[in-house]
Amino acid sequence: MRFLDNGLIKLGAEVQTAEEAIHEAGNLLLKEGVVKQTYIDAMLKAYKENGPYFVLAPHIAIPHARPEDGVTEASVSLLQLKTPVIFGHQSNDPVQLIFALGAASSDEHLTLLQKLTGLLNVGSNVEKLMNAVSLEEIKNILEMEM
Repeated sequence: MRFLDNGLIKLGAEVQTAEEAIHEAGNLLLKEGVVKQTYIDAMLKAYKENGPYFVLAPHIAIPHARPEDGVTEASVSLLQLKTPVIFGHQSNDPVQLIFALGAASSDEHLTLLQKLTGLLNVGSNVEKLMNAVSLEEIKNILEMEM
C-alpha cells in the first residue's frame, strides 16, 4: 500500500480545469506504476458522467475509479494546486487538494479512505496541506497523524 509516498506528491501544480487536475493527480499514480492509463481515463469518465461527487469537503477532491479499471497497487497521491480550480460542486468549490485514490479491492478502498479521513478531519491539516511548500512539510503533517 502506497499512501502519499514522496513520488506520489506534487506541490504547486498549475492546472486550468478540473479535468487537468484529475489527469495530473492520476499521472502521479501512473508514474509510480500503481495504476494503468486506463485508470486515469476511468476517473475522467466518472467525472464527466457523474459530476463532482468526489469533492467531499471544502477545497478537497478525491477522484477514483473501480479497481478493475487498472489498479495494480493500493495507493493515494496528492496534487496540491497553486491556484484552486472549480469542479462544479455547489458548496465545496474551489478545489486545491486532489487526492487520487486507487484501490485493488473494496477493503483497500475503505482502508485508504479511513487513513485519508483521519488526516483531513483535523481542520488545521487541510490548511497546512494547502499552504505547504515542501515535501518535508507534508511528511511532518503525515507523521503527526499516523
